[in-house]
Amino acid sequence: MKHPVYLIIKKIASLLTPVYKTEGTDDLPEGPKVFVGNHSQAYGPIAAELYFPGEHYIWCISDMMEKDKVADYAYRDFWSQKPAYLRPFYRLLSYMLPGISRIVFTNAGTIPVYRDTRILKTFQLSCDRLNEGASVVIFPEEYTEYNNIVHRFQRGFVRIGRYFYRQTGKCIPFVPVYVCPKLGRLVFGKPVLYSPDNAMDAEAERICSYLQDSISELAYKMQRHHVVPYPNVSRKDYPLNERIK
Repeated sequence: MKHPVYLIIKKIASLLTPVYKTEGTDDLPEGPKVFVGNHSQAYGPIAAELYFPGEHYIWCISDMMEKDKVADYAYRDFWSQKPAYLRPFYRLLSYMLPGISRIVFTNAGTIPVYRDTRILKTFQLSCDRLNEGASVVIFPEEYTEYNNIVHRFQRGFVRIGRYFYRQTGKCIPFVPVYVCPKLGRLVFGKPVLYSPDNAMDAEAERICSYLQDSISELAYKMQRHHVVPYPNVSRKDYPLNERIK
């Protein structure tokens, strides 16, 4: 039974955020898969919770589920790049989040992502969900800019492929997803399969490069629009989806 506060917040989110049309779902591989998309600030995770196909679980930083860490993490990750005159307001807002955040992220379909030795638990939970036939959704951007569509992906998530292969002997597909709030579209691209023949660092680089470039190409092929970037910057600084020559 879901917490009533979570159900209310989920309903409000569905009313205040774009309604997404999915594209490319007919070509998705059958069985478990790992969706990898652009974070698009909070839009990516919300879109995943509300509109992604099939049963799925979203990677979520564990700090958002631990009351003593929520405020600092939320301010640093969501609002620290806001204009200086607005930061005191957002800092105050961050202190109002812990109770609500814990309810939301423990009731949504999430997998906690730890930044210490408990990361092994994250990978095992992910493999458990994949073995049950569900999919895993990850938004791995960091603050280093890759191009005008995505920021560079953190590489660690690719280790799911190694864990899953060791446990099942199967190669998991990683599916690129472009989240486009401005046009209300979720576009799924062609997957890339994990290869156990490559060294882990090389495989992580190969898969992340493919996913970053594929998501970018999905965006470039769409009609002209502003891209909602990973950092929570001013809307006037949102880039266009025009290919940079």
